[in-house]
Amino acid sequence: MFCSPSSFAPQGLHTQKLIEAIRLGLSRVPDIEIALVVDLVRNYGPERAMVTLAAVNEVRDLGVIGIGIGGSEHTFPPEPFEEVYATAQQFGLHTTAYAGEAAGAASIWGAIRRLRVDRIGHGTRAEEDPRLLHYLAETGLPLEMCPMSNVRTGVVQSLEASPVRRCVDQGMIVTINTDDPTMFGTSLAEEYRLLEEKLGFSRDEIRTLILQGIHASWLPEDRKHPFVEAFQKDAAW
Repeated sequence: MFCSPSSFAPQGLHTQKLIEAIRLGLSRVPDIEIALVVDLVRNYGPERAMVTLAAVNEVRDLGVIGIGIGGSEHTFPPEPFEEVYATAQQFGLHTTAYAGEAAGAASIWGAIRRLRVDRIGHGTRAEEDPRLLHYLAETGLPLEMCPMSNVRTGVVQSLEASPVRRCVDQGMIVTINTDDPTMFGTSLAEEYRLLEEKLGFSRDEIRTLILQGIHASWLPEDRKHPFVEAFQKDAAW
């Protein structure tokens, strides 16, 4: 789950205490394990991001496993955050970056070449650069695609126009996500249903997307296999 503690700094709320509070709330549902990914919010610039990152590192034992940068992609490109990401990686944190939605393929290249991310958030406009499509397919760098979010924000005109189908057909590793289920009025089950109804995904392709989501997750490798088995043994599979 993403959280953005730096957005609350102007109100005098400290990153460490916010993450402690989030973890306290999540612990009330002990049957569901939720890891945290901290959005450093690119709008505040790399200096603030570095301060937030240092605070995050102090409370990593509360289930913080990675960082990302959301916010205004076209105004704040990824390259200035290179040092922030290098530091996060030194801390042992996983990394993703919102790229290729509000801005084009160059934003994705920046996240790849300068930030050396583990995953790309959205990547909707990757197909603007055929070289990038080839790179993504060749390397298997996962795309965290959010079909209904893209429709709601107007990045694509309709679900039928979504690049998800084309990305999958070109051999890219795609995971399906809700972005923000409350804001965009969706759920993961709804996302999969619409992929089947509007974009012609077969049940087998939906199963593949689910498995790709597990393999692209930041769970330790020895924990992924039991999840795969649990899905495959489920009566609905």
